Amino acid sequence: QVQLVESGGGLAQAGGSLRLSCAASGRTFGFLAMGWFRQAPGKEREFVAVIDKSGGTTYYADSVKDRFTISRDNVKNTVYLQMNALKIEDTALYYCAGGLVANRAGSGMIYWGKGTLVTVSS
Repeated sequence: QVQLVESGGGLAQAGGSLRLSCAASGRTFGFLAMGWFRQAPGKEREFVAVIDKSGGTTYYADSVKDRFTISRDNVKNTVYLQMNALKIEDTALYYCAGGLVANRAGSGMIYWGKGTLVTVSS
């Protein structure tokens, strides 16, 4: 069993930056693809970014491409999401997730965190 705990959310101004972290328990982190998803109020959860187990392959949603960067540290069992040029529409609860493969849709995630709230103000 893998437990995921997100941190780093908070309030940011439009145009600003935040970095989210997701710490994973267990010895299987290095074998998992890791992803970030988000759910805005009144909307369905959507894919944001995913990274494969080695960190060599990443995929992003079009809405965050060139603004967000996903990375991982397999020694620290942590995955990150660097968010730059934030927009008001980035406001959401951000979830970390882990699965067996990384694909463009971010599908197939098995393990989920409880989320960290990001609020972007004007």
